[in-house]
Amino acid sequence: MNTLWRMMNVYIKSFSWPDIQAISVMDIVQIIIIAVFVYHLLLWIKNTRAYTLLKGILLVGLFLLVAEICQMHTILWIWEKISYVAITGVLIIFQPELRKALEQLGEKKILSSIIAFDSAKEDNNRFSDNTINELVRASYDMGEVKTGALIVIEQNINLDEYIKTGIRLDSVLSSQLLINIFEHNTPLHDGAVIVRGNRIVSATCYLPLSDNREISKELGTRHRAGTGISEVSDSLTIIVSEETGRVSYAMGGEIKVGVTPSELREKLHTIQKKNVPVENARIKLGKGRGKHEKTSDK
Repeated sequence: MNTLWRMMNVYIKSFSWPDIQAISVMDIVQIIIIAVFVYHLLLWIKNTRAYTLLKGILLVGLFLLVAEICQMHTILWIWEKISYVAITGVLIIFQPELRKALEQLGEKKILSSIIAFDSAKEDNNRFSDNTINELVRASYDMGEVKTGALIVIEQNINLDEYIKTGIRLDSVLSSQLLINIFEHNTPLHDGAVIVRGNRIVSATCYLPLSDNREISKELGTRHRAGTGISEVSDSLTIIVSEETGRVSYAMGGEIKVGVTPSELREKLHTIQKKNVPVENARIKLGKGRGKHEKTSDK
């Protein structure tokens, strides 16, 4: 205890406030950047399994502090030798969470608001109001007769790795086609349908299952698959329950169960507007013009 008190006294005496006059504008900018980074880091930790990891790290850090104060040289030597392996192990264990965090950072589109790298891709990913109507109609028609369905709507993150697991269709989306695909005892009814723009690109696709323990036990594999694909991409997944006929949707790792037609339509309109390129002053690569025409589906 005396050793700890001496260390605290040394630290307090060595601490000094910075000279306010010596602080420059760049110092303030750096402080703001670091504050934003720490905020988003803590937010990411709170919403993932990393929160449990952080508590474990704090516990280990407290133990090492006690070991340092009590001069436990053997324990400190062991920690010094295994620390690099432990850091590598943490990166491997939390690879999915780190990948998702980097994907979310890429979705901010900081550069794309200035340079139109992916404007063509945004145009291809857009879907029309007619497609929204067909999706809503098919979902609730299947819900009335309790036909299970899983419809994944691709957005900015490419889903080719999951499209390859199914049967390629490349067909114009219609409610009749969707209902026929998910009809019982048909070759294409098992698995998920993936939609890109106004077209169904693949059926019978395999999706990753979510391991989120907060998902209700009443929800089956179809709902876990819909949530799972939303955890690894920015897609919107429509799920029709075969047991209850309820229509749900999953996005961003969260599932909303038993939505009304108006709620589903509103959500589809939200992501439709999200994929519409904003008409602003973008610098076109390889072109001498600073403006472009805004396209729309009518």
